[in-house]
Amino acid sequence: MKRRSIFRKEKKNGEPGPGKPWRFRFAAGTALWLMVWAVPVQAGVFGGMTKSGTTAGQFLKIPVGARAIAMGGAYSALASDVTAIYWNPAGLARISSTASAGFAHARWLAGTNYDFAAAAVRLGSAGTVGVSFISLTMPDMPVRTEFEPEGTGEFFSAMDFALGVSFARAITDRFRLGFNAKYVREQIWHMAASALALDIGILFRTDFDWLTLGVSVSNFGPKMRYEGKDTFINYDFDPYEHGDNANIFANLQTDRWDLPLLFRFGLAFDLLDNEWNQLKAAVEARHPNDNTENVSFGVEYGFRHWVFFRAGYQSLFEQDRERGLTAGFGIRYYLTPFVPLFLDYAYADWGRLTSVHRFSFEIRF
Repeated sequence: MKRRSIFRKEKKNGEPGPGKPWRFRFAAGTALWLMVWAVPVQAGVFGGMTKSGTTAGQFLKIPVGARAIAMGGAYSALASDVTAIYWNPAGLARISSTASAGFAHARWLAGTNYDFAAAAVRLGSAGTVGVSFISLTMPDMPVRTEFEPEGTGEFFSAMDFALGVSFARAITDRFRLGFNAKYVREQIWHMAASALALDIGILFRTDFDWLTLGVSVSNFGPKMRYEGKDTFINYDFDPYEHGDNANIFANLQTDRWDLPLLFRFGLAFDLLDNEWNQLKAAVEARHPNDNTENVSFGVEYGFRHWVFFRAGYQSLFEQDRERGLTAGFGIRYYLTPFVPLFLDYAYADWGRLTSVHRFSFEIRF
């Protein structure tokens, strides 16, 4: 088995080799640290304001896939499975199998449930198409009012979901491009808000085979506004005047709110890849429209491409955050010689909101 690493043989044309490994390692490390430390300076961490709570569709920010979460969410340059639909749609073009399907579930914060399901089919050289469904649900809750604080006997429900269709293609042997168009909807009792949104991403494998660059923009779309029958009211212009019409039909005007637009820039390092050991590292800088810029990073060690151990840190430098350390592991098990099943687990620290455990699986045909 041929051994691959960041140490490559010297070539006459001046490409990297064993005589110059430290130069290229130093260049990559310098670029990485410049990116990391530039973020807090630009974000105004030492005395700035954030925009927390100013966007709709907050469920779109919940990360997907146990592998990605265990690596701190630094996945835009590593995405190579069906969860790429969420992180970087271009990653769908990396899937080498004819078809794949995955599912992830989490008992999310405050007793809510979060689910993700996706499938992708490779159409040969034409590209890869995929579909996905994300939902955030909660148990029914009793309706309480000012005059009936113990409940009216009615119950209400709330649900958020996004349904997406994706396409990705390898433009060249180094460059991949992907899109994800999705319908986003939030609903609580009689009120609902919806919008169409677009995700776009690129992946570029540099001349250094161990370094990949990933860029994605998520949740680009129009503002959302809640509408429904609860905005229809009877209004009295002058409640102190008797004899006038006290039941004028009116409609309350709700405001429009932006989607949580997010720009990601990531680097993935394939540090070691041989028959027995595999080691990957990734770092990702993010620019959201409802918080400060932040950085996430993670590492993954694999043994014989069979069992994987992961760790990371999410949202470093983010001003209003509860997130922190992440960790997890994964197993690849072959149901048949050509049908692998990937089982992954992730732990994520959410500070005062306690921790969250995530499970996901993917099968490829």
